[in-house]
Amino acid sequence: MNLPPNIIPDLQRAHSRRWFMKDCGLSLGSIALASLEARANPRNLNPMAPKNPHFGGKAKNVIYLFMGGAPSHLDLFDNKPELARLDGTKPPAELLKDYQSAFINPENNLLGPKFKFKKYGKAGTEMADILPHIGSHADDIAVIRSMRTEAFNHAPAQILLSTGSQQFGRPSIGSWVTYGLGCDTDNLPAFVVISSGSKGPSGGAGNFNSGFLPSIYDGVQFRSVGDPILFLSNPKGIEKQNRKAVIDAINELNHRHFESVGDPEIQTRIAAYEMSARMQDVAPEITDISREPKHIQEMYGAEPGKRSFANNALLARRLIERGVRFVELFHESWDQHGGLVSGLKKNCKDIDQACGALIKDLKQRGMLEDTLIVFGGEFGRTPMTQGGTDGRDHHPNAFTMWLAGGGIKGGVNHGKTDDLGFNAVEDKVHVHDLNATILHQLGFDHTKLTTRFQGRDFRLTDVHGRVVKPILA
Repeated sequence: MNLPPNIIPDLQRAHSRRWFMKDCGLSLGSIALASLEARANPRNLNPMAPKNPHFGGKAKNVIYLFMGGAPSHLDLFDNKPELARLDGTKPPAELLKDYQSAFINPENNLLGPKFKFKKYGKAGTEMADILPHIGSHADDIAVIRSMRTEAFNHAPAQILLSTGSQQFGRPSIGSWVTYGLGCDTDNLPAFVVISSGSKGPSGGAGNFNSGFLPSIYDGVQFRSVGDPILFLSNPKGIEKQNRKAVIDAINELNHRHFESVGDPEIQTRIAAYEMSARMQDVAPEITDISREPKHIQEMYGAEPGKRSFANNALLARRLIERGVRFVELFHESWDQHGGLVSGLKKNCKDIDQACGALIKDLKQRGMLEDTLIVFGGEFGRTPMTQGGTDGRDHHPNAFTMWLAGGGIKGGVNHGKTDDLGFNAVEDKVHVHDLNATILHQLGFDHTKLTTRFQGRDFRLTDVHGRVVKPILA
C-alpha cells in the first residue's frame, strides 16, 4: 500500500517509543508505583482491612435470607381478591400478549390464593396467615410488591439477582460489599454462606463467588452440622503446634513468591492459611448455638446439631455480632409446580418463626439499626395454575421481597401489581434497583463501586439501577 508522503511522519510519531512512554506513562507509572508499594512492605498488606464507604451508610452488615426456588407472592404477600373471584376461569387474552412462560400453557385456568390473608401492624400490611411471626413485625419491615426481573428459569434468575447478570462469572453482592467495606474481624471470613438443604441454590457457587474480584472476597461456605468448614479440625495424630509449623512454612514460601511476582492471588492464599489457623480457635465456639440461652434457642425454634433454617438464622446473628460483614442463608425449596399448599405450609413452618425471631433478637440487642435484613427469591409465581389445581409456574413480571433494619422504614408497603398479580404496575422495582438500594444503605453510590476488568469498569448493577428512596427511613 502506497501512502502519501505527508502521512508517513505522522504515523512514525504516533507509533514511536517516545510517544508511547509520554502518552502512556501515567498508566505505566501507576502500575509501577502500585507494584513498588506492594513490594515495599508486602507482609503487612491486609486486603480485608476495614474501609470507608463513599458516605455514611445506615447499615454496616447484611443478612440476606435467600428463598431459592421463588416463593409465591400471590399466596403469601400480595393479596388479590379479584384473582380469588376468577379462580378456575381463563386469564384475559390481553394479559398474555407477548408473554413467555417457563413450562405451562399460559392459557391455563387462573388459580386463586390458597391461604387467608390478615392485616398486621399499624400499617395494616397484608400477609398470609401462615406467616404470623413475620407478620408480627410488619411495622419493622418494608414490603416491596412490585419486584420484577428478566429471567424466568432458576439459575439465570438467581445469578441475575446475586450478581447483576444472568451470565456466570460476575462478582456476587456479598463479594462487592466485602470488597468495598472490608471486614471487622480477623478471625472469621467477611462473607459467610450457609444452606439449609444439602444441594444449595440452583445457581450454585455463582451466587456467592467473587467472579473477577480477587478470590479473597469469595463467600465461605459454612456447614450446619459438624465442623463449620471441612478439615477445620486437626486429623488424629496431628498436634496444633505441628500444623502451625506447616502453615508458617507454607506462608513463608508464599510471602517470598509474592515479593517476587506481586500476584494478589498469593495474598489470598496467605490470608486463607492464616484465617484457617485462627478459626481453629474461635469458629467451634462461635458456631456452637447450644451456647445460646435456652429461651433464645426456643425463640428461633433452633435445635442444636440438626440441619435447619432456624439454626442458621441464629448462627447468622452470632456471626454478625462478631464482625462478619455479610451472611447469606439459602433455603432452596420454594419451587411449587405442584403440591403448592403442602409445600408452602412446610416452607413457612421452616422459616417464619426464625425470621421473626431474627428481627426481634437483633432489635432487642440494638443491632437491627445497622444490620440490613433482605428476604426474597429470584422471581414470582404465575396466577395461572400448574399441576392440576395445586401448582404455579415461574413468573418474572411480578414478585415480592421485604427488607428490615439498616435504615429501612418500617411499616411500608411499596409498589403494586395488577388485579391478578401478573404485572407490576406501580412503583416498579427491578432487581438492579434492589441492589442499588442495598449498596446505598451501606454507604455506596452503586455507580461508583466499580472494578476494572478486561478494559471496562464493572459494577453490581451493570448499567442500570436506582435507589428505592420511599422505603428509606
